[in-house]
Amino acid sequence: MDRSLAVIPARGGSKRIPRKNIRPFHGKPLIAYSIETAQKSGLFDRVIVSTDDEEIAETARKYGAEVPFIRPADLADDFTGTDAVTEHALKWFASREESYDFVCTVYATAPLLTAESLIEGYRRLKDSDAVFAFSATSMPFPIQRTFKITPEGRCEMFWPEHYTTRSQDLEEAYQDAGQFYWRALHRDSSEPIFGRDSIPILLPRYRVQDIDTLEDWERAEKMYEVLNPDTYDRWNQVKKTLKENHPIHFRPREIYFMSIGYNVGREVYGKGEKFLRPVLVFRKLSRYTFIGIPLTSQEKNGSYFFSFSYKRGRESVAMLHQMRMFDIRRAAYKSGVMSSSDFQRLKAKMGEFMEITP
Repeated sequence: MDRSLAVIPARGGSKRIPRKNIRPFHGKPLIAYSIETAQKSGLFDRVIVSTDDEEIAETARKYGAEVPFIRPADLADDFTGTDAVTEHALKWFASREESYDFVCTVYATAPLLTAESLIEGYRRLKDSDAVFAFSATSMPFPIQRTFKITPEGRCEMFWPEHYTTRSQDLEEAYQDAGQFYWRALHRDSSEPIFGRDSIPILLPRYRVQDIDTLEDWERAEKMYEVLNPDTYDRWNQVKKTLKENHPIHFRPREIYFMSIGYNVGREVYGKGEKFLRPVLVFRKLSRYTFIGIPLTSQEKNGSYFFSFSYKRGRESVAMLHQMRMFDIRRAAYKSGVMSSSDFQRLKAKMGEFMEITP
């Protein structure tokens, strides 16, 4: 049976983001994500961290990785590549008569890495005669239309012959995604890893982010939030409770959170497709339908709006001009009830509104 080793290089001397590998990323050290994803894949006989730093080693062990050795200083400077680090780990195990068929170098700075991508890389490499399989993604812009800036501060195209070529007529290009690198140890190649003996495992661009600067870090955190809405979007779980045929006994004056479209504004009730707006039941039409008035948390004045409070300390505004029919089956849960006196005032306001709105 094939044996596989995961090697996570993590030196302590990061310059642009100090202590990057163990800096907290959404509540956990950054390296923890790579360790946990490698373990989750179920592919590896061992998941090890190669580091020169005792604090990183302690953190790695805390999250379940092995640190069988402390990497020597000559393999921990700014010029040491990950190939040399992985080769050192393989030789260390070989000296103890422990060999492997496949090794995967997993970067410690890859919180968007998924176990599914690791598994795909392993399976495609194992079922082929290739030597390498690595994460890759498409370039967001045609490289044939790129340019450099000269010492004089002017532009100079790399391929000026493509200045007038339509972008759809240019060949698509791809780049290293910097997440993982599989290698079949019993196959030889004289090609570089980005050569003919390699299988690129294509990832969507929204799952790829280098983390070299603080701006990169912030972007990666935002991407992680979007990719994990159950954890970071409090409305996502609420919206999942929507069902087609659950019975709801509703009456005028009641207010429900409902899925009624896509929020592109700044409401406090969620964004994008996860948006839920509170809707006031104005008049019941059938078992499932009613005339309703969407509410907003934004302050608005004028004939189109009616201000009131249905929860202590929370002002709401009924948007009369958005009154329409709703299906109660798209409600997530009941949010409150308008008082009888406010409801009577609203009816009077609606009468005035209808007089000025043909």
